[in-house]
Amino acid sequence: MKPVSKSVILMSGGLDSLAALGFVKEKYGIELALTFDYGQKAVKQEIEASKKICEFYNIENKVIKLDWLKEITKTALVSGNEIPSEGFGTENSAKSVWVPNRNGLFLNIAAAFADSFGFDYIIFGANKDEGKTFPDNTEEFREEISKVFQKSTLYHPKVIAPLINYSKNDIVKIAMDNNIPLELVWSCYREGNMHCGVCESCNHLKKALIANQGEKYINILFEK
Repeated sequence: MKPVSKSVILMSGGLDSLAALGFVKEKYGIELALTFDYGQKAVKQEIEASKKICEFYNIENKVIKLDWLKEITKTALVSGNEIPSEGFGTENSAKSVWVPNRNGLFLNIAAAFADSFGFDYIIFGANKDEGKTFPDNTEEFREEISKVFQKSTLYHPKVIAPLINYSKNDIVKIAMDNNIPLELVWSCYREGNMHCGVCESCNHLKKALIANQGEKYINILFEK
């Protein structure tokens, strides 16, 4: 039965956006995925992963360039600063990869699409682990920005974060239990042919895969 609602999702090509899409695509009728190019070091890999994921789920993928965001972003995801590795420190890691108002900006852009095309929901991959250090990955943030869209749009889309109460370990389990194609993911902060296995994001993914006996995905995704 076709869902009554229809939705747009933020799609980076990483674990969280992939799992969120696969987990609730049918429930929320996801039809469009927005991928953002803001000059991040792994932008080519993220765009390619997003394209493959959206082809797998048969939904439209639109890439939006934000050159001005690159110009004002001075942290490691965009600039020449060193990408954080495991053990860098939670607070320092958060600061080192912070992109100014990223989720707020992306969700507002998604809200414009929702307002124009009648999407009832905006889906994004906020999760429990990142909510500990990033304020724009929390339930409080999700609630507040949904309230904003009640005033800033005519269609009043609601923001949904289906993974908000799940850790990375939980998210990998959800993906494996629901046959979500983890082999298509790109979670590495760096560019390259395979995940570097060294950056903080790689370490989080690898540990979650190991915890769920997902060694086959490690062999596919990571450099030997």
